[in-house]
Amino acid sequence: MEREGGQVNRPPILNGSNYDYWKVHMVDFLKSIDSRTWKAVLKCWDHPPVKDKDGKDTTELKLEEEWSKEEDDLALGNYKTLNALFNGVDKNMFRLINCTVAKDVWDILRTTHEGTSKVKISKLQLITTKFESLKMKDDESIQDFHMNILDIANVSEALGEKFTKEKLVRKILRSLTKWFDLKVIAIEESQDIKNMKVEELIRSLQNFELAISDKSQKKNKGIAFLPNTSDDQTDGDFEADKEI
Repeated sequence: MEREGGQVNRPPILNGSNYDYWKVHMVDFLKSIDSRTWKAVLKCWDHPPVKDKDGKDTTELKLEEEWSKEEDDLALGNYKTLNALFNGVDKNMFRLINCTVAKDVWDILRTTHEGTSKVKISKLQLITTKFESLKMKDDESIQDFHMNILDIANVSEALGEKFTKEKLVRKILRSLTKWFDLKVIAIEESQDIKNMKVEELIRSLQNFELAISDKSQKKNKGIAFLPNTSDDQTDGDFEADKEI
């Protein structure tokens, strides 16, 4: 669990197979450090150049001890982001990002795992198709089905397209097994689907699922303890035959 970002004071580890999970958590982690770290991902940092007598940039780079406070702040944001990214990847991933600019590192990792714009669009289309076709299985619990929905939603968000809460709620309601038909009707008639939270829906469905399970167990238990009249009758008949 620790390798999956169990601690709040360090980012999750990108190992090459968990990019969708890693990206969501890394974005939040960078934003939590300070405003400069995430901005270093959005805007490329450049080493401050020496200016000529007219105030124009030259090709010569300014010594660090000569940086202004603003230049120091921008550089610090870049280096904090680099530190977070370097510590957020395994050794194999680190080989790809031997850079001094945080945005370059981020772009390399994004292109490596998301591909070009065309590839990204193609992946989004596949994810959308998978999302629309997903149905709850008869032997699947609400919790497991919810996790499958979230897995797809997280991949889509990592690719730049976030599902709305309403879309997730409606998808869940129309993808449940027949055992939930009456519950779905009740929810749609009594709840404002547009403003309903996914967590509230799942909790309601889990309570209904538990009630169904308890009822089924009681019914099966009752059947198991019914007297076997046919056996009793047979024994009685057998004794009667013996007397004759």
